[in-house]
Amino acid sequence: MEDWLRLLGESVSSAEELERELPDVDGSAVAEVIAKFPMRINPYFLGVAKAAGPHLLRQIVPDPRELSDDCCVPDPLSEEAQSPVPNLTHRYPDRCLFLVAHQCATYCRFCTRKRKVGNADVVTPETIELGLGYIREHAEIRDVIVSGGDPLLLQDDVLEDVVARLRAIPHVEIIRIGTRVPCTLPQRVTSRLVRLLKRHQPIYVNLHFNHADELTEEAREACLRLADAGFPLGSQTVLLRGVNDSPEAIKDLFHGLLQVRVRPYYLYQADVTSGTNHFRTPVRKGLDIIKSLRGFTSGLAVPHFVIDTPGGGGKVPMTPRYVVRHSANEVVMRNYSGAIFKYPEVSAKDASAPVTVPVPAGVEQQNGNGDCPTGNGN
Repeated sequence: MEDWLRLLGESVSSAEELERELPDVDGSAVAEVIAKFPMRINPYFLGVAKAAGPHLLRQIVPDPRELSDDCCVPDPLSEEAQSPVPNLTHRYPDRCLFLVAHQCATYCRFCTRKRKVGNADVVTPETIELGLGYIREHAEIRDVIVSGGDPLLLQDDVLEDVVARLRAIPHVEIIRIGTRVPCTLPQRVTSRLVRLLKRHQPIYVNLHFNHADELTEEAREACLRLADAGFPLGSQTVLLRGVNDSPEAIKDLFHGLLQVRVRPYYLYQADVTSGTNHFRTPVRKGLDIIKSLRGFTSGLAVPHFVIDTPGGGGKVPMTPRYVVRHSANEVVMRNYSGAIFKYPEVSAKDASAPVTVPVPAGVEQQNGNGDCPTGNGN
């Protein structure tokens, strides 16, 4: 048996097992929570979290507050309302989200799909066929985000079959795989898996790291294995109260990611998902963190801070206020350190003038019909 399958099989999934690992846990409260929202903590990531401390344990240990939310909803992003077939959300014109797995290596307590994850009836071979059929029939879809659950929890051959069938659709240009496995179960990123997926490039891999303490040696090796195989890597981090909601924690994480060739891509404001309200931070916190990064570290380490809008409106970038005033004559702006600068605006007259391109001496102009002056259209 492969090491990752053994680790997955040894996962903690009951209140009794968790009490043995974490004696301070209230087993009866945990049992009540996981009756609604399942728990899985594989031994690798449990060991990482125990060594790191409460900030990582907070992400994976069930909390009674998951049952007491009164301001959140099961499907805040309206994925179901925008699903023409089960498990496929077509929100944006040229791309879709395609859910192909119901399991994760460890179930994060802040997950936006708590309503689905861990439910074996949600994703089936039939729903995957319906999704593939929909994508084939819609030529406007050029970009498919393969997600779940976690697609890397599928067996190698099953995952490759899905990816190969997507790649065979002529209008699908880009395939993205969304996964937290390199963080929570890096042993899954085997040489064979990488070799199989590499056959179907271009594939972009969206990772999910929330804290620098998750960047263990095993996680770093998994990221580098993917990067060395030519997969562009980005991380989608969620801003979480009590986990990473400080400029120092976020900067350390993003610097660590860049060292293993993972570009910080999104910093998400936590969704208003049922059972997750205790993780949410004020939006101002995220804006202040972005402000603490821009100008004080490499632009490579500054992601988009976004809110995925409740009701299915899509992602909206949030930015600190750098523009002080914008008039017809100038833009007045504040830089990263607070200094004020002015940029002269283009006048309406100049903006509407025809564009002319100067031709160097000795170079003939093309004639009016665009033919090459030599008569050779090549």
